[in-house]
Amino acid sequence: MRQTSISPNDLEKMRGAGPLAGPLSRMREAYGPPLLLSAVLLILWQVAADRIQMGHILPGPLQILQRTWELRQSLFFHHLPPTLLTIVCGWALSVSIGVALAMLMHFSAAMEAALHPALVITQTIPVMCISPLFVVWLGYTIQARLIAVVLSTFFSITLHTFDGLRGTDPKKRELLRTFGATRLQVFLRAEVPSAFPELLTALKMTLPWVVIDAAVAEWLGANEGLGYFSRRMISRMDGAAVFAPLFILSAIALIGMAILQMADRRFAAWRNEE
Repeated sequence: MRQTSISPNDLEKMRGAGPLAGPLSRMREAYGPPLLLSAVLLILWQVAADRIQMGHILPGPLQILQRTWELRQSLFFHHLPPTLLTIVCGWALSVSIGVALAMLMHFSAAMEAALHPALVITQTIPVMCISPLFVVWLGYTIQARLIAVVLSTFFSITLHTFDGLRGTDPKKRELLRTFGATRLQVFLRAEVPSAFPELLTALKMTLPWVVIDAAVAEWLGANEGLGYFSRRMISRMDGAAVFAPLFILSAIALIGMAILQMADRRFAAWRNEE
């Protein structure tokens, strides 16, 4: 009697419950551990807050959620829009400036030698210390907050993009030149795809910084925004209201990170299909 062997893949398909088994399994592997860890930390936080019973200093997650809901009108419709505007515009400016500088450094050795020390110097100045100067110069405007966000984030975008452009496989360049490709075609077809993963890495790194710096800039000098709201609640000794904007900012960072992870997977799948 002929025996047939069952491969591990066939066995997994037999165990799976329909076509959604694969995606559901991947989702459990990707999001199960962080969600479990987050749940454990939140429970410990809530238990500690209940034991301490000092809500003005350490409110629990349940108290923060309740206070967020109570303040939803002010938080989501008055203070969240200017913070989102600072985050989106500041990040867009950082990416534009960072990519432009990386391209200049990539195409010109002289520009690389001139710009690299200047870029390093910009990172030796604490943005939190000079943000009040932007308020003195520009007032409580979005321009002052955008400068603070850009100064703290464009450096990483510049260096990662430059490293990606410089790290292009020389064989790809030579192959394209063999087929008569121009310098622009080599740049678009070989160097840009090589730099894109590094740019995504820089975006993942700078996303939390953008969110934090936008809130800090509002904390130091603004008359609206989540950072301003949190500072105002400190004077009222309302601990849950102080944490409520931080809860919203964390949610924004997590959503943005999930979008970047999705883009990274899509790009990796596209590169594998080539």
